[in-house]
Amino acid sequence: MSCYELEALRLGLMNVLGTEDRSAREHAESELEGHLEGPIEALAEAGTLAATERHLDAALVDLEEEIAETPSDDPEYDYLRGRLVAVRDAERAVSRLTDQGEDVLGGLNDAHDVLHATFPVDE
Repeated sequence: MSCYELEALRLGLMNVLGTEDRSAREHAESELEGHLEGPIEALAEAGTLAATERHLDAALVDLEEEIAETPSDDPEYDYLRGRLVAVRDAERAVSRLTDQGEDVLGGLNDAHDVLHATFPVDE
């Protein structure tokens, strides 16, 4: 059993952050071998935080559907539910990352405005 959503998310975030850890990338790719399709593939190939959030949401929908179709007495049922909890937690983490990035952008804008207010430019 593997957490395809989490491995694909790791790859997507490596793309977004420009992480070049070859061994981490190869590990994630090997975990996803044979499962790179649909939202999982799109998530693994995401290049922006917005795309990461969008594809993670689609992967969550697929996981929820898989859980809904799995009988509660199936040996994989509890694992699937645990996977859902972990992926929802990851979704919140990506949202926080996006919010923090937007906060940094806002702070830079404020710093720019203060700089120009303090040192006006004659035009």
